Amino acid sequence: MKTTDKTTENKTRLIPAMETSEGAGVRVHRSIGIPALRNYDPFLMLDYISSNNPDDYIAGFPPHPHRGFTTFTYMIDGDMEHKDSMGNTGNLGSGGAQWMKAASGVIHSEMPKQEDGLMRGLQLWINLPAANKMDAPEYQEYQSNAFPVIETDDYQIKLLIGSFNEAVAPIVDDITNVSYFDVKVKAGGRFKHQLSSQHNNLLYLYQGTGELNGQTIPEQTLVTLGMEQEPIDFQASDQEVRFILLSGKPVNENIVQHGPFVMNTHEEIDQAIEDYQSNNLVRAFS
Repeated sequence: MKTTDKTTENKTRLIPAMETSEGAGVRVHRSIGIPALRNYDPFLMLDYISSNNPDDYIAGFPPHPHRGFTTFTYMIDGDMEHKDSMGNTGNLGSGGAQWMKAASGVIHSEMPKQEDGLMRGLQLWINLPAANKMDAPEYQEYQSNAFPVIETDDYQIKLLIGSFNEAVAPIVDDITNVSYFDVKVKAGGRFKHQLSSQHNNLLYLYQGTGELNGQTIPEQTLVTLGMEQEPIDFQASDQEVRFILLSGKPVNENIVQHGPFVMNTHEEIDQAIEDYQSNNLVRAFS
């Protein structure tokens, strides 16, 4: 079991993603939930999948449990089938996303609906406060055209969670007030944005390289931005750059994690394991 104190950071750090295996053998690049960055309150884990080789993703994520947090999955390219113990089923195609508040308990699977070709996407785990960890689970799924897109001469923003200027995403997080932007900066373009001084902010660059406030950021690197009050200034190189920009209100509570269970105490983790082993976490998966 892993215990982590509350984390609110104000310093900028560069965290290279670490390759690991998840599910039944899916190759992922993890940047939150590794020794260099155990969590970044309220964010618990960030995984990135990107491969043209089906051996890297075809085994998928067979049925597995969650309790105590929310997952957000963004499929940039590819096709995944979702099933869960709430009775939800659906295909998550290119550009689509799903929001699953596991809370008191969900068992779900995510399995590829393609046998070859590019699969690229991100999954984020978002902590829930103690007061919400045993809420009833919830699920939302949206295809690509449901998300607003803001475009300028320099950049394009796909608004996945939260709001940007007058645009509002179909997913709004009223607990940790998460914002999630997929930002595409055109070759030679520039993106400036004012961050929230009340939230922990971060950037994950998943395609290309560029300069953030004058510092070169390599591909597949996470940058912690803390609760900065100064705007960020991202300059793309001579090629298009893509990154996600995340912001969330810290929960500021103790974190005790055991695999797919994230609670506040060891006793609550023991209870989650007991509930799962006795088929009391949720109704049986089918």
